[in-house]
Amino acid sequence: MRVAVICTDKPDHIEVRKANREAHLSYLKDTGVVEQAGPFLNADGVMCGSLLILEVADMAAAQAWADADPYAKAGLFSAVRLEIWNKVI
Repeated sequence: MRVAVICTDKPDHIEVRKANREAHLSYLKDTGVVEQAGPFLNADGVMCGSLLILEVADMAAAQAWADADPYAKAGLFSAVRLEIWNKVI
C-alpha cells in the first residue's frame, strides 16, 4: 500500500533540519520504501516540512518508518500525518 507522510517542521528549526539532512537522505535511500520525497518550502523558499510517499505493507509499517526517520528522532516535526494514498497519475 502507498502511504503519504506529511510532516510540518517546528518553527525556527531549520538548523535541526540541516544538521540531520544527510542522515535523513541516507535513511530514505537505505530503507527502500520511499517512492517520492521532498521538502515543503515557505514563501521565502526555506524548507519547512516534508512530503514522502512510501510503499509499505500496512499502516503499522508506515508508522514505524516515520518514527525511525532521523528528522523525527531529532525532534524536527511539530506534526506528522499518515494517509493512505492512491496513485492515479
